Amino acid sequence: MFIITGLGNIGREYEDTPHNAGFLFVDRLREYLLRNTKLQVSEWIDESKLFLSDICKIKKNGELIGILQKPQTFMNASGSAVGLVIKKSEYDKYILVHDDLDIPLGEYKIQFGKSPKGHRGVLSVENVLGNQFDRVRVGIENRERRAISGDEYVLIPYSKKELAILESVIDEAISKLTMEYLQL
Repeated sequence: MFIITGLGNIGREYEDTPHNAGFLFVDRLREYLLRNTKLQVSEWIDESKLFLSDICKIKKNGELIGILQKPQTFMNASGSAVGLVIKKSEYDKYILVHDDLDIPLGEYKIQFGKSPKGHRGVLSVENVLGNQFDRVRVGIENRERRAISGDEYVLIPYSKKELAILESVIDEAISKLTMEYLQL
């Protein structure tokens, strides 16, 4: 069974920000699985009391084969939600999806055990799991010459053009992840 956690911040005001690339990824992954596979894909289920998360269950012939997770703890405390899901699940593959300021908008990397370089959401997960898991690092850097700190930039909503670029690269990463890593 696989578990894929998308990192983001809860609340409407954060929906279209660079920091919510992980949430956007698992939302689009859910839609991709609904459209392109014969898997049974649940709606997002509010499991905040048990797992501090919204959960989507993926089944094949009635058997649970995967969980998509959106922690509802805010970014920097995501590890507590991840720990609860991991503790209650028998899984063989864990994948964390998060935004990355070291990668330009429109690019991504799928890597194993890569350092978070100060990403507090990733550090929170590493505090619970260690660092030996796959990551989908979604590039969000698009400040160009704007003198703005990373902490401030990740919370500024993207333009429609930037969102279109982000969605396109997420779709590309989903295709690679589902075919090469999950064989779905």
